[in-house]
Amino acid sequence: MGKGKKPRSGSMGVWPRKRATSEIARIRVWAKNKEVKPLGFAGYKVGMTHAIVTDNRPNSITKGEELFMPLTIIECPPIKVFGVNCYQQTPYGFTLSSTILLPSTDKHLSKSISFSKKTTKTLESIKPETCSHFKLLVHTNPAKTGIGKKKPEIFELAIGGDTQAQYAYAKNILGKELHIKDIFTQGNHVDLLAITKGKGFQGPVRRFGISLKQHKSEKGVREPGSLGGWRAQGHVMYRVAHAGQMGYHQRTDFNKWIIHIGEKPENINIKGGYLHYGVVKNPYILIKGSVQGPAKRLIKMIQPRRPNKKIPNQAPVIEYLHLSTHQGKTREAA
Repeated sequence: MGKGKKPRSGSMGVWPRKRATSEIARIRVWAKNKEVKPLGFAGYKVGMTHAIVTDNRPNSITKGEELFMPLTIIECPPIKVFGVNCYQQTPYGFTLSSTILLPSTDKHLSKSISFSKKTTKTLESIKPETCSHFKLLVHTNPAKTGIGKKKPEIFELAIGGDTQAQYAYAKNILGKELHIKDIFTQGNHVDLLAITKGKGFQGPVRRFGISLKQHKSEKGVREPGSLGGWRAQGHVMYRVAHAGQMGYHQRTDFNKWIIHIGEKPENINIKGGYLHYGVVKNPYILIKGSVQGPAKRLIKMIQPRRPNKKIPNQAPVIEYLHLSTHQGKTREAA
């Protein structure tokens, strides 16, 4: 019988495997979009459920059939625009030239950021031709949810269109709220950025999936058999599977499918609330498949940076939505 081959687990493309510096994922690249609107949103992960859907994709081999589909629920309370960042092009890249902040009455936001009373600069005093692009400063509203958190998260949202269109949109939306239905629609594909669930300090067997050594091995059973040659480089290479931090890393899921956007949380809530989360109180979305991170983790959703053009932007028809309760029973929802 031939010898089975088991390649190593864990990608070498992500290194070092250390804890993320912040629980809020960082967006380094935005997709280019001609439509003048924010290119992202954010919500809180509730949990998972599943549904029976009718496949309506035109080129699918299961067209017209009912399929089992796992879904992730993300609660999306409205986010508020409280500032605008203006960027200029320099020989060293884009540089933040000025920031416009509105005086906020949110008592929770005032604990996160300091608003200077001496600042009198307004967005009308900035000429759009002197800037390269504009970004919105927004904050979440976790106090509207039931996760027991009040301090909002603050981050930037890019805007589509040219500089003049971005300036006009920022001037109009400043001080107002953004809703998930204003940015995404059912059937859209999005990139999800979040910090994964932390596993703590783990050994190489669980961290990288190396094989256990035999019981007569000279040293530990759950350790790598060889640390590599020492004569050439004089140290242990980073490719050797060692113990260390596992989880709590920033990861990106590309081209996740928005199956449904709901405005009525009573259609998705279950008796007693979701395990480790509670009751959904705001609009929500259903994403096909799993999403990184534990319950209550902030999930950032942005326009796809490398969209799959073969997949149509069309959501399947949900026939039955099965919501699991704490007692292990299920109920059907619309």
